[in-house]
Amino acid sequence: MSNDNRRLMQGNEAIARALVENGCAMATSYPGTPASEILSGVMAWQKAEGLAMHVEWAINEKVALEIAYAGSQSGLRTAVAMKQVGLNVASDPFMSAAYLGVVGGFIVISADDPGPHSSQTEQDSRLLAMLAKVPVLDPDSPAQGQELVALGYELSEAFQVPVMLRPTTRVCHACQDIQPAPVMKLERRADFRKEPSRWAATPNFRYRLHLELNDKLARIAAHGPTAPRRLNPHIRSKKAIVASGAAAGHAKELMTNLGLLDEIAFFQVLQPYPLHIRFIEEVLREYDEIMVLEETTGVIEMQLRDRAKVRGKLSGVVPEAGELLPELIEKIIADFAGVTVPPVPKAPAGGGRRPTLCPGCPHRASFYAIKKAAPKGIYPSDIGCYTLGANLGGVDTVLCMGAAVSQAAGFHHAYRISGEERDVVATIGDSTFFHAGIPPLIDAVSQNARFVLVILDNSTTAMTGNQPTPAMPLAGGVPVEISSVVEGCGVRFCRTGDPLDLPGFTKLVKEAVDFARKESVAVVIAKSPCLVDKNRPKQQRSQVEVEATCTGCRVCTSQFECPALIYDEATKKVRVDLLICSGCAVCLDVCPSRSITREEKP
Repeated sequence: MSNDNRRLMQGNEAIARALVENGCAMATSYPGTPASEILSGVMAWQKAEGLAMHVEWAINEKVALEIAYAGSQSGLRTAVAMKQVGLNVASDPFMSAAYLGVVGGFIVISADDPGPHSSQTEQDSRLLAMLAKVPVLDPDSPAQGQELVALGYELSEAFQVPVMLRPTTRVCHACQDIQPAPVMKLERRADFRKEPSRWAATPNFRYRLHLELNDKLARIAAHGPTAPRRLNPHIRSKKAIVASGAAAGHAKELMTNLGLLDEIAFFQVLQPYPLHIRFIEEVLREYDEIMVLEETTGVIEMQLRDRAKVRGKLSGVVPEAGELLPELIEKIIADFAGVTVPPVPKAPAGGGRRPTLCPGCPHRASFYAIKKAAPKGIYPSDIGCYTLGANLGGVDTVLCMGAAVSQAAGFHHAYRISGEERDVVATIGDSTFFHAGIPPLIDAVSQNARFVLVILDNSTTAMTGNQPTPAMPLAGGVPVEISSVVEGCGVRFCRTGDPLDLPGFTKLVKEAVDFARKESVAVVIAKSPCLVDKNRPKQQRSQVEVEATCTGCRVCTSQFECPALIYDEATKKVRVDLLICSGCAVCLDVCPSRSITREEKP
C-alpha cells in the first residue's frame, strides 16, 4: 500500500485494519454495539488483501473467546471482539486464559459504552481486567486504536499474556484519517505443543501459574513502550492532569484551547492497568495536585493511592457515572486550573419522538398478538431491538441475554408456590435464543415450568447490523433450525407462524397459552424477515390508505404505534405516511372500524 493512501475510517474499522496489518490469523466476535463493526471490518480487509484467515461470528462471546484463544495456543496471532457486557459472558475463559498465558499474541477487544448509549450497564472493562490480572490498553482515538493493536500484540507475545484493548463508544464510532500500513506476513503455521501442566493445569499447578502471572504483571508495570506519555515535558508545575481513553483526547484539545498546556503538566496513560510503577512514584513525588480523568471508574485513581493529592471520581470531583463529555471535562479542568469558562447553554426541555420499532416490523405484530392472547399476562423479554416492545406494553422485564426464558420460569414458580396461576409470555430474538436461551429452556422443561416462549425469528441479528445467526450461517456452514433445537430441548408444543397474519398468529399464541396452562412450556416461532435486512427475499406488499370512515380512535397510533400512521389533529383522523409505510397491512386487522384498506403492489 502506498504511503499517501490515507482514508477516512471509523474507529472500529481502524482497529480491524490494525488487526489485519499485524498478522492476525483468527478473529471472532459476537455482535454488540459499540463493537459490532470490528469483525465486519476484518472481513472486508481480509477480502481486500486476499488473506487466509478464519473470521467468525460465534454463537456467543464465551465461544468466540475460546475459539480465538485456541488459535493463540497454537502459536497464531488472534483476536476476539465484544462489547463490555459481552465480556461478562466470556469472563470464565478470560480469567483462566490469564493464568495459562498465550503463545501467539492474543488481544481481547472489549468496547465500553459510557453513558450508556446502547447497553444495560456502563461498566468499566478495566475492572474485570484487574480481576483477571490482564494488562489493558486505552486508546483515545481511531488512530491510537490502530497504534495500540500493534503494541498489544508485542506486549502479549513479550510476556505471554492476553492483552485487553478497551476502546469506548466515542473511539469506536469516531472517524479519522488513517494511514493503512502494509500487511505483516508472519508465515506462521499452527503448532500446538502439548504441555498438560500448563494447558490442562490442575489446582496445584494453577497456584504456580498465578505466581508467574503476578511476576509478569510486575514486569509489565515497568515495560517502557506502554509507559504514560508526557505531552509537555518542558513545563514546570505543581499541578498535573492524568487522563486516559476518550477523556484524554478531549482533555488535550481543551487544554490547548484554554492555553493550559503551558501551565499544567499533562500525562496520557496508555496502559491504565497495571499502571507503571515509576510513573506512580514520579507523579506523587513531583506534584502537589493531581487531577485524574478517565471513564467510567477510577481505575488509575485507585492505583495512585494518595487521597490527599489525587482528585477524581473517588474524591467526588469527577462524576462517578455517565460519559465525560467535552463540556464537562472543560469545566473540571477550568476549576482545577482556576480559570473561568463561559457556561454551557442548556438544551431545550423535552425531546424528540421516542424510539420505536420500524414501520412494518413483524415484532410489532407479535407483541400486539401476545397482548390479545394473554391480556393479563407477565411479559419477560430480552436484549435486542424488540426491547422496544416496552412501548407497546408487551415487555415487562429486560435483564440480560437469555434471561427472558429463565425469568419466565421464575415467575411461574413464584406464582405456583403462592397458590396462583398467571399467564407468562416471554419473548426472545432468534440470535439471542442461540446465544443464551437454550440452557434455560432445557431447565424450564426439566422443572415443569409452564409459560409461553415466543421466539422472534427475523432471520438476522438485526439491532447490531444484520449479522448472520446459526440459522443462516456464513462460509457454507450447515443451517441450524430453531424448531429442531426447541424440540430437542424436550418442548412438546412448538409451532411456527407469521406474525404479519395477525388473526392467524393471535389464534396460535392463544393455543400456546392454553397448552402452557395445562401442560408445560409452549414455544411459538414468529417467523418473518427483518425489513431492513438487504438479504431478505422480496415480498408482495400493499399500498395502504385510510378511508373517510376513520373514527379517530387512535388504536393504530397509540396501541399498535406504527410510525407510518399519523393522527391529524386538524381532521381528527389518521393518515398514512406513504414515504415510510412498508405495506405490511397488519393495520387492517388492528383498525376496529375497518377503515384502513389496501391495494396490492409488487
